[in-house]
Amino acid sequence: MLEKTTRMNYLFDFYQALLTQKQRNYMEMYYLEDYSLGEISEEAEVSRQAVYDNIKRTESMLETYEEKLHLYEKFQQRLTLIKELESGIVNKEEKLFFDKLNQLKELD
Repeated sequence: MLEKTTRMNYLFDFYQALLTQKQRNYMEMYYLEDYSLGEISEEAEVSRQAVYDNIKRTESMLETYEEKLHLYEKFQQRLTLIKELESGIVNKEEKLFFDKLNQLKELD
């Protein structure tokens, strides 16, 4: 569950501009502020089922955006390459440093 929450938080960060205000509000309350479905439904004055459906639909949309745009995947690749670069700098392996730097540049 924690892994899904972390993934949804990242996807939300990357793609929130593509969501409606209501979708953003529900996702923020549910994932970032840790509100329950009942608490969100009280705040929004809608049924708990409506909140649940909206969140599930929004999660699906975020996954679809990621399948098409790969922003989160590229972010993870950049983090991995940066860690490898840092490791290479500590070990003074210049060739590793330049190879990883070129890979990082090719991601964008």
